[in-house]
Amino acid sequence: MTGQDLHQLLLNKWGRSYDIQLRRTGGKIFVQVMWKYLEQASFPLSQVEYLEHLDQVGSYLAAWGVISQVESYIQKTRERPRLGKAVNIPLDLGDRTSEWILEDF
Repeated sequence: MTGQDLHQLLLNKWGRSYDIQLRRTGGKIFVQVMWKYLEQASFPLSQVEYLEHLDQVGSYLAAWGVISQVESYIQKTRERPRLGKAVNIPLDLGDRTSEWILEDF
């Protein structure tokens, strides 16, 4: 999954270029769709930096084999990112979870 693919997925769902973060909490890994978005004047990244960040996130998702999980969750959820509340997408990495928990990303 490229950063552009991820960006398009967000635009199709919510109409905004939301920030995406990877978080490790309690032995699980989550994709978090944050409430800040590229179109805000206060957004800390330029468009180029934003797309590079999404490329990096997309490469992790591809390496973990969870692209379809993320796409499906985003397409089906009724949640939307709002101030102070991210959309949390739990990732099921199967037996390989422990391999990735040790890695810093």
